[in-house]
Amino acid sequence: MSQTTLLEYEAPWPVYALDWCNTPAPGQQLRPKSSFRLAISSFTEDYRNRLAIVGLRDENVLLDDDDYPPVEPDFYMMADTMHGYPATKLQWQPSSSTNFNWNSKSPNSELLATVGDALRIWELFTEGEPKGSSFLGRQSTQPQAKLAQKIALSGIQQSKSPPNVSAAPLTSFSWNSITPSLLVTSSIDTTCTVWDINTFSAITQLIAHDREVYDVAWLPSSTDIFCSVGADGSLRAFDLRSLEHSTILYETPAPKTAPSAIPPSSSARPPSAPLLRIAFNPSDHNFMATYHLDSPDVHILDMRSPGQPVVELKGHRRQVNALGFSQSDGGSLATVGDDCQLLLWDLSNIPPAPSPQASRGTDTKRMKYTEPYLAWSGQSEINNIAWSPQLPRFTLSNGFSTSQSEWVAIAMGKSVKCLRV
Repeated sequence: MSQTTLLEYEAPWPVYALDWCNTPAPGQQLRPKSSFRLAISSFTEDYRNRLAIVGLRDENVLLDDDDYPPVEPDFYMMADTMHGYPATKLQWQPSSSTNFNWNSKSPNSELLATVGDALRIWELFTEGEPKGSSFLGRQSTQPQAKLAQKIALSGIQQSKSPPNVSAAPLTSFSWNSITPSLLVTSSIDTTCTVWDINTFSAITQLIAHDREVYDVAWLPSSTDIFCSVGADGSLRAFDLRSLEHSTILYETPAPKTAPSAIPPSSSARPPSAPLLRIAFNPSDHNFMATYHLDSPDVHILDMRSPGQPVVELKGHRRQVNALGFSQSDGGSLATVGDDCQLLLWDLSNIPPAPSPQASRGTDTKRMKYTEPYLAWSGQSEINNIAWSPQLPRFTLSNGFSTSQSEWVAIAMGKSVKCLRV
């Protein structure tokens, strides 16, 4: 009996932000259904957006069984709640959260975070599996969940804010995997803010870029260093131990013809293409991926040799919308775009870039990859992506077993597709 390679869910609204749970629900570590849970949120241009948790309806859909063809959708909605403005990003708690000493979190709950008009922390309580619910062919009550907001944190320190001024919208955030009480957010007001969500307070806020900041990411295995990208076309690194200055690791090339709006005598740098997203390779923290606004190409950078990409990925035919590295196979990078494609790239054998001293005075040529090792085409633009963790071998209720697996979830209109890779 073969294993399923595609799971699907049709949401009642257009899906944008999504993430795969990093750990099973408390008390359900042995049930495969508990590892197949997604957090998703809607994107509508009003204040009626939703945040939802969807879960696997029947673990036996993980196997292709002609004797028991599926009669219901693969996923069902376990919980949902109002979110107001659209979430620009959402994330489940890191796996390190399960052993962290939280001040006000129940041991039987999980945390999620979203950003939009504010940083919102959510607490998820999941009911236990009903007895006999996974008996093959039996319709039964599915476990439900309750999703409640713990707090909404503003991007502006309230003590310094005029009473009638709202906080600037937040574009993205990164949850620290080592110390899960630390989050860093990025904002259109040029700032990044580091939060301690255990005390619900801001640790520091800094002006990170000259224009809007679009994304931010902690350096894996660090609680001090993070990088950000923004509308000024730069990728910058910050160290909480020394915030007096930042390091510019990459800047998009200035246009060859300066815009006429800039006076010829001005010393200001002509505007460059904004950088939209950044992702670190969890297996080799020196490498990170980013891309420009309206660009079909992805740039791979090496922190040891800043200034120019070491690899360019040229596989998409239209603009890239999202990217992400595998959590377990550090050589795999997934990219999605307006060309309706999901592409998987093998980046495991990139040689280290020469040091700036060694490459000085030489013409260093970047490598170009044009052939992904896997390509999947959808019927419409793909807006976002989320990797699952490495899932262990499961023994199902029908006696069959699954092998270790990793999945990629993509958001495509109202559809969520989960592909086994």
